[in-house]
Amino acid sequence: MSINQNANASVLPNFRNLGILLRILVIVDGMCLVAALLKTTEPLALMEELIDLSALVQPILILSLLVLAAANTWLHRLRYPYAVATLIAIEFAVTTAVYFFGLSVFTGMGALDRYWIFTVLVTGILIGYFDLRGRALSPALVEARLQALQARIRPHFLFNSITAVLSLIRQDPRRAERALEDLADLYRVLMADNRQLTRIGGEIDLAKQYLSIEQLRLGERLLVEWDAADMPPDALIPPMLLQPLLENAVYHGIEPRSEPGTIHIRIHRHGDRVHILLRNPYRQESERHGGNRMALANIRERLALHFDAEASIKTTATDESYQVHIVIPYLKGGA
Repeated sequence: MSINQNANASVLPNFRNLGILLRILVIVDGMCLVAALLKTTEPLALMEELIDLSALVQPILILSLLVLAAANTWLHRLRYPYAVATLIAIEFAVTTAVYFFGLSVFTGMGALDRYWIFTVLVTGILIGYFDLRGRALSPALVEARLQALQARIRPHFLFNSITAVLSLIRQDPRRAERALEDLADLYRVLMADNRQLTRIGGEIDLAKQYLSIEQLRLGERLLVEWDAADMPPDALIPPMLLQPLLENAVYHGIEPRSEPGTIHIRIHRHGDRVHILLRNPYRQESERHGGNRMALANIRERLALHFDAEASIKTTATDESYQVHIVIPYLKGGA
C-alpha cells in the first residue's frame, strides 16, 4: 500500500513500511541516548550507560518490529482504541519476555518495572508522533499535493506535443490530423484522476503514444529500445512516471544531436521490487539541465508521497549517457 492510503489520524502506522520502521528505530535510539544523558554527561560513563541500556532495549525493539510487522494486517482491522491497547499489551509482553531471557545471560539488569515504564513512555511517544504525522499527511492533503505535482507535467507535455504536430501540418496534413486525434486521446488520459497507482501496462502504452508523437517531429533521429520481457504486468506504479522521463530524454538527449540517438527503457522485477531504468545519450556541455532537475524533483516527491522510503530514484551521468534508475515496491493490481 502507498503512504497516502495509510496516512490517516487515529490509525496505526503501516508496520511493514520501510519509512515507518526507520522512524521508529531513530526515535527509540534517540530516547535511549536522552535517557543515558540524564544519568551522566561524562563520555566514558555515558558510553557504558548507553551500552547497558541498549543491551536490553535493542532486542526488545527488534523483536517488537518483527511481531508488529507480522500482526500488521490484524491490528489494522481493529478499532483504533482497541488497536492501541493491543499494541501496548504486545509491547509489555515482548519487554517481559526479553527481560526474563536477559536475566539468564546478563547480571545487574535492574528491576522489571524500570523497563515497563520506559516501554510505556516510548510507545506513547510513538503513537502520538504517528497520530500527528497522520493528520499532517491526511489523504486530502496528500491527494491535493499529488494533483499539484501532476498539474505541472501537463503544460510541458501539451506544448511539446503541439509543437511536434505543427511541424507536420504543411508537410503532411493527413498525418498531422491523425496525430492530433492521438494527442486528444492521450490528453484525455492525462486529464483523468491520477492520484492513485495505476497498472504499469497502461503507463507503457501512454509512453509509446508520446514517443510516436515525438517521432513525427524527430523522425529517424529518435530510436527507442524497450526491454520489458521480465516486467510484471500486474505491477502498480504512480501515474505519469515514464512520460516525463522520456520527455527529458528526448529534450536533453536527442534534440541537441544531429545524428540518431537511442533511448533504452528496461523494466524488470527483482524480488519484491520493480526496477525501471531509462538511458539516453548525454552531452555534459549541454545547457538544458534546469527542466531536467525540476522533473526529477517532481518524480522524487511523488514517489515519496506514494511509497515513503520504500522507493528510490538515482541518476548516473557519464560522458556519453544519462541514466535514471527507479526502484519501487512490487504492488499487484487487480485485473
